[in-house]
Amino acid sequence: MYRKFTKTLQEWEERRDPKPIMVTGARQVGKTWLLQEFCQQRYSDYVYINLEERKDCLSAFEGNLDPNTILRILEQLLGRRIEPTTALFLDEIQQSEKAITSLKYFCEAKEDYRVLCAGSLLGVKLKRFEGSFPVGKVKICAMHPMDFEEFLTAIGEEYLRDGIKDACLHRKPLPEGVHEKALRLYRDYLFVGGMPEMVISYLENEKNAMRVDASLYRNLKFAYLADMSKHVTSPAESVKISEVYASIPSQLSRDNPKFKYKDVRPQANKRDFMAPLDWLSASGMVYRISKVSLPEAPLGGYEETDHFKLYLSDTGILAHMCGLRYKDLLPDVHNIYKGGVVENYVIQQLKTAGKELYYYKPSDSMEIDLLWDDGESIVPAEIKSGRHKRSTSLRNFRDRFHPSTSIRFSELNFGQMEDLLSIPLYAVFCI
Repeated sequence: MYRKFTKTLQEWEERRDPKPIMVTGARQVGKTWLLQEFCQQRYSDYVYINLEERKDCLSAFEGNLDPNTILRILEQLLGRRIEPTTALFLDEIQQSEKAITSLKYFCEAKEDYRVLCAGSLLGVKLKRFEGSFPVGKVKICAMHPMDFEEFLTAIGEEYLRDGIKDACLHRKPLPEGVHEKALRLYRDYLFVGGMPEMVISYLENEKNAMRVDASLYRNLKFAYLADMSKHVTSPAESVKISEVYASIPSQLSRDNPKFKYKDVRPQANKRDFMAPLDWLSASGMVYRISKVSLPEAPLGGYEETDHFKLYLSDTGILAHMCGLRYKDLLPDVHNIYKGGVVENYVIQQLKTAGKELYYYKPSDSMEIDLLWDDGESIVPAEIKSGRHKRSTSLRNFRDRFHPSTSIRFSELNFGQMEDLLSIPLYAVFCI
């Protein structure tokens, strides 16, 4: 399957960046597959070592961290020659802090070593690193589940994908039949999500979202729960992590989905759950969107860290955690979870595109779902889960702050009225 993250790898390689590249992200987003595919296509020779499976290889990083010494020990363990030109892919590198520290010496070496690393809980490990982290010597990149553009590419809808991009570029509506087809596939994506294994099941079942193997979601949930016992300070912390994660569907079902500690556990407070929240964010399993007190640049300077919303890294996982059926996502069906799933979808698409997102709620009568800085101005956006056009908060915001561009995401076709852009939900990836 085509992944846009390949471009990040290609740019790193074409620049011959001496910094090893380190790929973080939640379990099963496709990190290992993509890096192996890249190594096979790009290098005449490469070595793949999974440090969770090959515990014996950890000893290569226990002594002298000189790259030549490390490679000679790995040669003896693997029984094969490793040249300076051989690419080295260290998977599950979070198993060894010293292996991470050694990346500094690979970066500074005279030889042009090509080193790639990945790990399912690598973000958590980096957050809680106890040794000497190679600051400035490693290129750290986050990988996400497949966005809707990648989903369309994977299922052979390249013509529709390109038509959506062209319509967004020129701000012109798609023909009604094409628009309806795009909405149908968007709803399939809401239900299936962007985890590669689930997309493969969708393809194997003739693109019938209702027939995707539900056990895949259950297995992934169990794997995530197992991960929550790793890199924690105590067993009690892992319990809290799982409690926060399990509370997200109910948090998003409320009219005001601001995160509330009491929805996790009665009488809970920030002190109780600060570390578990940091763990989940670092793992890539959730996205944390904070409130700002003022919609001005730099948005991070106005962040109110005690006011935030939590979203899952994948809309398909959320839909199945909510117990939704496919028909629950149809346009005329209403339930307590649908709005949260649609919001989660938009967040997922924009986070995959690298947007730093915030929301703005100065009063009970005004709330802007999303704000981001596009490099020239602050862009406000609202998310509508259906076809209704009322945009009172966004209209009041535009009257007060006069943004050069504002966006409404909904099931309506492309359109523009003065500074307000109507972007169909299936086209969020174009932003």
